[in-house]
Amino acid sequence: MEKIIHPKRDANFVTGAYSDAVLVDGFLFVSGQASVDFETSQFVLGTIEEETRRTLDNIKAIVETAGASMDDIVKCGVHLADIQEFDRYNEVYASYFTKVKPARITVQSVLAEGIKVEIDCIVRMPKN
Repeated sequence: MEKIIHPKRDANFVTGAYSDAVLVDGFLFVSGQASVDFETSQFVLGTIEEETRRTLDNIKAIVETAGASMDDIVKCGVHLADIQEFDRYNEVYASYFTKVKPARITVQSVLAEGIKVEIDCIVRMPKN
């Protein structure tokens, strides 16, 4: 059985033709997230560090809404607008994972709206 997960936010927030996350068979599949203000539905552009932090905070909100934690993330897919910013992004990224680091791919991609980073992930839900 599938369950759609959305964090609490302004009722006018529109994700488009996708769900923030879908919970199925004990796994949470989180769609690509970016530096978006969940209250205004607007992108918040900044340095790679700022955008990475906000993106991971958004992922954390989604994951926690589903009943898991960042430590339950097992795989991340990361898209950077500029791979030359990898070291700066990676320093922030690493600070969000205090136990086993998730498997990951990081690639350079053309990203919409001038954003610098987009991250999706797969979460193994904790057993209750």
